Amino acid sequence: MSIWERWINRHWPLFSIAVLAISAGWIWMSRPISRALDPGIPAPRQGFFAPGFTLNTLDGKEVDLSNLKGKVVLINFWASWCSPCKAEMPAIQATYQVYRDQGLVVLGINVTDQGEANAARQFAQTEGLTFPLLADVRGDIFQLYQVQALPTSFFVDRQGKIATVVVGGPMAEALIRSRVEALLKESP
Repeated sequence: MSIWERWINRHWPLFSIAVLAISAGWIWMSRPISRALDPGIPAPRQGFFAPGFTLNTLDGKEVDLSNLKGKVVLINFWASWCSPCKAEMPAIQATYQVYRDQGLVVLGINVTDQGEANAARQFAQTEGLTFPLLADVRGDIFQLYQVQALPTSFFVDRQGKIATVVVGGPMAEALIRSRVEALLKESP
């Protein structure tokens, strides 16, 4: 019997316990840490209710997501320094123009500080954006929705549930329209 085999035979129980402890520790450390796992706080993913929030638009008006029940809502997280974010804005605007009278609301949440808010305002003017642009100055809503990349869009149905999440971009207008049309066809 080799030295290695003798060592394994002699230390097998200790070795097994160590492997199990390390594995259990790894599993515990790798678990998703999220307020969304608390049953009292909705998870920001498909099939769950969209977490509520109240933010001000770039021009100071207050918007409360809970007041939009019965509407289809596209929540788009973006920043004016983000090229894919800016590239998808014309498609979002075009979709909004076509479907707003049918119950579509678009909320462009700008992950911002004061300097970014000015750039966002200027971009919105240049592009002719007419949907509400909200300022998430402290990043609270960005964190609440657990956004990992910009742009990220949440398509919310009339009951307030997240139907689709699109991470990254730019989204094509056909994709945006197909998601919106499907949600508008659902009964309120």
